[in-house]
Amino acid sequence: MAISTRAIFVATIVICSFLAVCEGEILFSTLKKALEVDADHKAGVLMAGEDILTIKWSLNTTLSAGADSGYKSVKLQLCYAPISQKDRAWRKTEDHLKKDKTCQFKIVAVPYKSSNNNYTWTIKRDIPTATYFVRAYVLNANGEEIGYGQNTDAKKVDHLFSIQAISGRHVTLDICSIVFSVFSVVALFAFFYMEKRKAKAGK
Repeated sequence: MAISTRAIFVATIVICSFLAVCEGEILFSTLKKALEVDADHKAGVLMAGEDILTIKWSLNTTLSAGADSGYKSVKLQLCYAPISQKDRAWRKTEDHLKKDKTCQFKIVAVPYKSSNNNYTWTIKRDIPTATYFVRAYVLNANGEEIGYGQNTDAKKVDHLFSIQAISGRHVTLDICSIVFSVFSVVALFAFFYMEKRKAKAGK
């Protein structure tokens, strides 16, 4: 009996999923939404190296009692929003967490608590210009991701924020450059003035 294309496709998916589990790879699609996450910040574009994010998280209240018994720690990460992933393969989202490039910036890792969690983070100087969201992963005793939460919706559209990277110039350097330029011009005029006086005195 001929095997349908659909049956082959389904079998392939099942086998691939089984192999992924056997190899210890964790799929984001298998994680439960374990946490509620908020990220507070000032209005407008945030500046790398200057502005802060205040991140708050707690256990998802829709989970059944005792669902967090295996939760040991929480890892907060800064993640690229889809608008900043387009045409950038180095930021591509993958279901396999080891291959996923969505969340490249670690914020902090802390022991798990079900409530009253908050962390204030000064945006690092090396964060590139992009649109972001915050994701929290719940880890078990083996350090494996077993749940998550994020401050945006499933499509990663709401509650995003933009960060502007440091331009490479520093205000202090700019000021020093201006002062040096002014000093150079003044010194040049002083030199010509003194030379002119010497010339007159020698006559």
